[in-house]
Amino acid sequence: MNESFDLTGKVTLVTGASRGLGLAFARALGAAGADLAITSRRAADLAASLAKLRGLGRRVEPFELDVTDETSIHSAVAAVEAAFGKIDVLVNNAGCNIRKPALDVTWQDWNTVLDTNLRGSFFVAQAVARGMIARRAGRIINIGSVTCVAGYAGLAPYGASRGGIKQLTMSLADDWGPHGVTVNCLAPGWFKTQQNAALYEDEEWVRSLAERIPLRRPGDVRDLEGAIVFLASDASAYVTGQTLLVDGGISVNTMQALPAKHQK
Repeated sequence: MNESFDLTGKVTLVTGASRGLGLAFARALGAAGADLAITSRRAADLAASLAKLRGLGRRVEPFELDVTDETSIHSAVAAVEAAFGKIDVLVNNAGCNIRKPALDVTWQDWNTVLDTNLRGSFFVAQAVARGMIARRAGRIINIGSVTCVAGYAGLAPYGASRGGIKQLTMSLADDWGPHGVTVNCLAPGWFKTQQNAALYEDEEWVRSLAERIPLRRPGDVRDLEGAIVFLASDASAYVTGQTLLVDGGISVNTMQALPAKHQK
């Protein structure tokens, strides 16, 4: 491995790592040499992740963290720092989605999505950045999506939260760059996860989606591994405030309609 991509000796905190992309991010970072602090709202949900990640030969510890609860955020970050001594990399992955036509979105739907995806990401980043700034080094990776740059029907709160993540990333990069902390956004396109697995059972829908992606297929979690390691490592030392789209090219033509079951 190129030394600039080597994460040996680095401590990475990955939120929302009990399944899906969060678990995939943790696996890629551990394979690159990082020790891992993984979180979920319920510590018991991390049992399967622990079993998979400890096979990498790295130190892996579970922590309970609810990103919608300020006290939980501060307690979890303090616990990770006490256990590992530092946090070198934060992957701000915890998130949720409520898919509804805009006229059906409730006040609580909006708050649930925005409080988790946007407010939660900011306050986790703030809590972790204090230690990074004191050490004058750190990598923060906010996880967005193609909805950072494109809007889709049925995803109003989600799209608003992800657009906010893109803007938040740029603001924090400007704020914390002078202190040695980089802040970037990794924005996946259409990937099959547990949240949207039912959509991918419809072969016609998958074919229709693939026709709208220049690379002619939805993403595979392996497509994200290089990007997450790049943003966490010294290879990206002069990259900050950026949104890296890993989307097969679908964002190059946002005027194309998506399939009827367009929910992400």
